[in-house]
Amino acid sequence: MPRTIDHDQLFKQLLSTFFLEFLDLFAPELATNIDPDNFEFLPQEYFTDLIAGDRRAMDLVVRINLRRRPNEPDAGKVWAIVNCEHQSSSEANFNRRMFLYFAQLHRQYLEPVYPIAIFSFDEPKRQEPDRYRVRLPGLDILDFNFLKIQLNQLNWRDFLKQKNPVAAALMSKMKIDRQDRAKVKVECLRSIATLKLDPARVSILSGFVDSYLTLNATEEIEFDTEVASIKKESEKEQVMQIVTSWMAQGIEQGIEQGIEQGEQQEALRLVSRVLQRRVGELDPEVSQRLDRLSVSQLEDLLDAALDFTQIGDLTGWLDAHQRS
Repeated sequence: MPRTIDHDQLFKQLLSTFFLEFLDLFAPELATNIDPDNFEFLPQEYFTDLIAGDRRAMDLVVRINLRRRPNEPDAGKVWAIVNCEHQSSSEANFNRRMFLYFAQLHRQYLEPVYPIAIFSFDEPKRQEPDRYRVRLPGLDILDFNFLKIQLNQLNWRDFLKQKNPVAAALMSKMKIDRQDRAKVKVECLRSIATLKLDPARVSILSGFVDSYLTLNATEEIEFDTEVASIKKESEKEQVMQIVTSWMAQGIEQGIEQGIEQGEQQEALRLVSRVLQRRVGELDPEVSQRLDRLSVSQLEDLLDAALDFTQIGDLTGWLDAHQRS
């Protein structure tokens, strides 16, 4: 059964963790004028549409401090609001909703509001609007604009050399040819590996990529081939560590839920795949020894496998934990 993806939660976690990097990537002029040590995420804001009888939560509202140049008059703090809205599906009149959000935030805080919309859906491919206009004969009443980031209009290759964690994650949702899916997943992970982030942030980024680039069996083979072709050993090792971590989490979740016999065989298959990535092909004798492992032993082996580099590490572990 296909896994359900909480799109809004994934994007909110990504943008709140890497907020400044997000602005560096898509709003660089604004980013250069922000005090990086002086911004705050505001409490959840809600908008009520009385006509439609609908109440919506705004995705991300951040209060930023804009730095003034020393020679400008009234030097000091200038506050503004950044409102980021994520759309995982196309919506009629979304541009009007962006304006209404803007109006509510501007009225509430009486500060400039920088509105950003991120469109992450794959279809439709048409250009989404980035403005809302109100006009009558003889008078242009309103011309409201917002920053539009429409991922299905962006080519992942254009972001490949960006040393930016948000680029590394969002490449997985950009315009990707079907035959490039496995390659893009590897490139996303390589980009993450080169950033030298702490494990928690690596987990957020790699989890985002894995959620949106779930590969079929054929693509998994292509993925393994792409990983094996990475020339820089340190990058290859880091990518393999991320993949091993994914598998470990998946198997451990299954163990926590109580693995039935059929699922246990699937866990064994995944453990074997992790081991093949770490130490190479497994000979029949080793495979038979793995077949005799209990669920708890499979879990222990999975943890230990993260440090394996050669087949001797595996056989040594089996000798210590299992009778032949």
